[in-house]
Amino acid sequence: MKLGVCYYPEHWPETIWAEDARRMVDMGLSKVRIGEFAWSRIEPSRGEFDWGWLDKAVETLAVQGLEITMGTPTATPPKWLIDAHPDILAIDAAGAPRGFGSRRHYCFSSQTYLKESRRITESLAARYGTHRAITSWQTDNEFGCHDTVESYSENARLAFRLWLEDKYKTIDALNTAWGTVFWSMEYRRFGEIDLPNQTVTEANPAHRLDFQRFSSGQVIRYHKAQAEIIRRHASKADITHNVMGHFNAFDHYILGRNVDILTWDSYPLGFLDQAWWKEADKQRWMRSGHPDFAAFHHDLYRGCNQRWGVMEQQPGPVNWAPHNPAPRAGMAALWALEAAAHGAEYCSYFRWRQAPFAQEQNHAGLLYPNSEIAQGGVDAAAAGDILSQIDLSQQTTHQAPIALIYDYESKWLFDIQPQGAAWHYEKLCFMFYTVLRRMGFNIDIISPDAPLTGYKLVAAPSLPILPETFLNRASKAGAHVLLGPRSQSKTRDYQLMPRPNSLEAVLNITIPRSESLRESVKIPINMGLSAAHACIWRDLVETASDNTAVIARCTDDYPAFISQGGLSYLAVWPDKGLIKSVLTHVLNTCGLPQLWLPKDLRVRQFGGLKFAFNYGSKIIHLSQLYPGADYIYRTDKLGPANAAIWR
Repeated sequence: MKLGVCYYPEHWPETIWAEDARRMVDMGLSKVRIGEFAWSRIEPSRGEFDWGWLDKAVETLAVQGLEITMGTPTATPPKWLIDAHPDILAIDAAGAPRGFGSRRHYCFSSQTYLKESRRITESLAARYGTHRAITSWQTDNEFGCHDTVESYSENARLAFRLWLEDKYKTIDALNTAWGTVFWSMEYRRFGEIDLPNQTVTEANPAHRLDFQRFSSGQVIRYHKAQAEIIRRHASKADITHNVMGHFNAFDHYILGRNVDILTWDSYPLGFLDQAWWKEADKQRWMRSGHPDFAAFHHDLYRGCNQRWGVMEQQPGPVNWAPHNPAPRAGMAALWALEAAAHGAEYCSYFRWRQAPFAQEQNHAGLLYPNSEIAQGGVDAAAAGDILSQIDLSQQTTHQAPIALIYDYESKWLFDIQPQGAAWHYEKLCFMFYTVLRRMGFNIDIISPDAPLTGYKLVAAPSLPILPETFLNRASKAGAHVLLGPRSQSKTRDYQLMPRPNSLEAVLNITIPRSESLRESVKIPINMGLSAAHACIWRDLVETASDNTAVIARCTDDYPAFISQGGLSYLAVWPDKGLIKSVLTHVLNTCGLPQLWLPKDLRVRQFGGLKFAFNYGSKIIHLSQLYPGADYIYRTDKLGPANAAIWR
């Protein structure tokens, strides 16, 4: 795995560029991303291009042998362009324009901006497409950041109507799919349909789901327009885009099919502080990040494209979370090694030097503003040194025994009608992932439509829209399927699934109703040795009292876990004790032995090597779990923020 950094030559005097490039190489870095926010410097006024500074920056980096990722600068359209074409701006759900003064101030449905984006991409790609040092291109930057996937502009409204007409063909078909007879919402023609905002109360859920699908598609359309231009001018270079963590507003599986390599931006401390974890966990891992945050996204984006990497790796305190602690010394090296263990092609730190001005002046870099090395730079150099000592070239990522289904449409559907304040789709999936990791497994994260051959267990924490062929494909693949609550509860048109469905038929059960619970409500369940409870949600399953498929029941006798043949169903939102008991039962059925790792320890198998990572503040003795390990990096005594590697 190569190491890299994000660099902004336009922020610094030309007199220090050569020294910066030399220091990057000395630190063990070999890749540099530039250009993604530089439109106003590239084109100060319409049609007046200033290429001199960028030519020099590219050549300065190239002379040192650094590979360059060139970013298209379309995340930051300049002021002169916005003043000339204010229709470029997105409109928020309240009807207000999202104006100039920061970034991502454009609407994906603006035909004007699509044309302008093609124009600047064409100019950039024509000039640098064959440059020897530019080995990859990044389209735009962090699609959708700052809640910018959805726009409620006139451009979006007109485009959405065309999208709906293409999908449904007739207005009668749309009315039937959306159930518009309810509340007298029926339409006579597609030109009557508005966007699902500014309604008195809840908008039609099918309308909202289709708008999310449309908005996701607009992102992909916009990316493809740039990628097609880059491909013409830079046929030998890779095309990528840098997606984000905990972000679900567009379908990353589809984007993954339209890039050569998918990259993502990893900020473990920032996301820990602002996500759903308990205060005790936030304090425990405030300097390391949650032990499964980065790994979950590594596996998710590897499931979107087998070629993947980290475009932005947190090097120190960030500036955008509610609280921004400093990472423990060594963590920025550990995060890079963990990316390597998951098969990343490269890991790039954000950023080279901390900026002393503007919005991100409190965001750390590998260097301080005065060019002295920061702790992030020390850690990056350490990661480079470790990687130079270990030959990973012969290691490959093999298919894991377990696949976890993560589905963007399920996330959208549940966000529209959670039917309970505590229901959180991503949190539920993450809970399953964490327990499986504590059990010592590699995990593949895949879409519901991905091939299932080769997996012993396919776990879908919740899959409300179950593909028609899913259970049959799993059966033919020989995989055991574990489905969580609310699975197969909805049609693709966002209507209740007719009963009986295939899940009920296989398990000989019926699910006529469900209930959501206050978070304080804990329903005891007798299963395994651990205390187990249902909370937040329960499908009220009905079955014959002597049904042998019922493995565990709630104390009021409603079935909680049903398993028969190659299919299991968890009918409740589980606490950690119940997840562990259910997964233990299913894994034993699949013949997969488990460990139970310490809370701060995670492991990853990469080819013929095993990696271990200590996210805690105390020494962990690995020999208690892995006696006789043949270490090639470090030993049994694994200190805080350290990794160990053995054959």
